Amino acid sequence: MRWRTGRQSSNVEDRRGRGGGGGGFRIGLLGTVAIVLIGWYMGANPLQLLGLVGGANTILGGLGGGSSSQSYTSDPNDEGGKFAASVLASTEDVWNPVFQQLGGRYVEPKLVLFTDSTESACGYSSAATGPFYCPGDQKVYIDLGFFRELQGLGASGDFAQAYVLGHEIGHHVQNLMGTTDEVTRLQARMGERDSNTLSVALELQADCFAGVWAHHAHKQFNMLEQGDIEEAISAAGAIGDDRLQRMSGRRINPDSFTHGSSDQRMEWFQRGLQSGDLKNCNSFGN
Repeated sequence: MRWRTGRQSSNVEDRRGRGGGGGGFRIGLLGTVAIVLIGWYMGANPLQLLGLVGGANTILGGLGGGSSSQSYTSDPNDEGGKFAASVLASTEDVWNPVFQQLGGRYVEPKLVLFTDSTESACGYSSAATGPFYCPGDQKVYIDLGFFRELQGLGASGDFAQAYVLGHEIGHHVQNLMGTTDEVTRLQARMGERDSNTLSVALELQADCFAGVWAHHAHKQFNMLEQGDIEEAISAAGAIGDDRLQRMSGRRINPDSFTHGSSDQRMEWFQRGLQSGDLKNCNSFGN
């Protein structure tokens, strides 16, 4: 992935090394797998515990504590921070003109880099929750250590990491379009099974939006190199609900899916990547 030649976004809050007011902790791959196992044993969705590539936290906008008012640097000087700022810049350069073509305005989100734990408008989060988007403050939160966990799940490479960020920005696009609020409103009147179905649709659309971003970013900046697409597809497949259920030793139960199967996630990312058209991202089927 060619990311070093592009600009870096200034919409970054680098909170790393400052803590999050609660100490926090860091888990490795074994800890990740343990959370999956415990979650299924207790009857909980492990994706809601891990927050793997967003989702569960997305529908919590406006709830919980407020984010800190401290001042943070917007110019990371380490490799991981520069990479994240570069990817964020490319999403801005893609989504701004897309929204202009639709007759709207793209409100650029903030990207919060943190270590171990932090506060957001969606409440307190630790590194164990993984990357997530908070509609309440329109910020994407990530502990970059998550990328090591992603490698442990079999997805490596810089474009696999870029896909993760592109997916979370996809949730921001959904929020700006009103989709997140509409899904939350409908879920409040539904049972668990139907609510899960809507959650899956929301996640698959965010995967598709990540593909749309990649399509236009490559067209504008010649961003992709050989093997990059495979890296992103591998990342999408690594975090499918069915794969995580299989890892936990449980029977695969599609009714409990909240993010979609590995095949679905790969399919919807590729839909956006191949077409570059939001019209092809209607995962809700109406």
